[in-house]
Amino acid sequence: MSKVRIGLLGCGGFMGEHARRLNANADAQIVALCDTTAELTRAFAQKNAPKDGWPTELAHFTDPAEMYAKAKLDGVFIATPHTLHFKHGTQALLAGVNVYMEKPMVTAAADAYAIEQTARQTGKILVVGYNTPCSPEFNFIRDAIRSKRYGKLELVTGYLAQGWRNATVGLWRQKPELSGGGQAYDSGAHLLNSLVWSVESSIDTVHAFVDNVGTPVDINSSINIRFENGVFAALVVSGNCPAAGAHMSFMFDNGRIDVDPWGAGWMNVHGPRGQEKYPPVTVVYQTPDDNFIDAILGRAEPRTSAVNGIVQSELMDAIYESARTGLPAKPKRR
Repeated sequence: MSKVRIGLLGCGGFMGEHARRLNANADAQIVALCDTTAELTRAFAQKNAPKDGWPTELAHFTDPAEMYAKAKLDGVFIATPHTLHFKHGTQALLAGVNVYMEKPMVTAAADAYAIEQTARQTGKILVVGYNTPCSPEFNFIRDAIRSKRYGKLELVTGYLAQGWRNATVGLWRQKPELSGGGQAYDSGAHLLNSLVWSVESSIDTVHAFVDNVGTPVDINSSINIRFENGVFAALVVSGNCPAAGAHMSFMFDNGRIDVDPWGAGWMNVHGPRGQEKYPPVTVVYQTPDDNFIDAILGRAEPRTSAVNGIVQSELMDAIYESARTGLPAKPKRR
């Protein structure tokens, strides 16, 4: 197969990092840019041009449907405001294009089920842009949970802190009609996905508290979760702390694993005989972008799928329902 032809939908924010990664991948080629105005795509192209320049056929669009009709894409990266993900992802899948969706996949569980069905019906790949599923560390953790390497997983605790409130003033991320929610749906999604991707269980009950800290969306969250397999989790998401950081601990009845739940930048493993300095981590790290390209080429399994988006959407719906009522909430499944 020739180079994988990629389009970028939503040329702002983190899409520049996707462009950098894709420009470094010898098997991928960005051939189309799409945003609401041509000025935005031209500015993006100028800022993110590869060292040897863009391909002569790089096309600019303001209509995704026109991009799919004319650009002959193999895949599209979607980084539009969260509440537009369902519409944009469904449109791409129905056009026969594989989809890399920035997190969150969608902002309602009903939409998560619907887009997963569309992906199955079209036979196209749909991945969600989470960091940790592509890391050796979280693959080690999930395998340890599955194999009971350190006994039965009983508890998980974690936090993510970031100065998100002040950094997003005036942006679409603080507009509920575009964001679908606040810090828990944005950066907090990495913490929550690291949890549900590893535990691999449906959620039984959620009890959550949120504080908007004077904004239209949630900034701080305190979340307690009981999974159907009996695992308990307690997480906090801080969006009003300038000292950014993240931590997660998986507590087994015969050991503990501490890890960075955002980028898997570090991991400490404690077995029954104390800390294991060199645990047998064998999976090679890939960026989520490279994994998507390899999945299109048929030489790797996607590390995430619409199923991950479904579980996280159910979790987020339950978090917001519990915060609204002050009572424990159960996910509403199809």
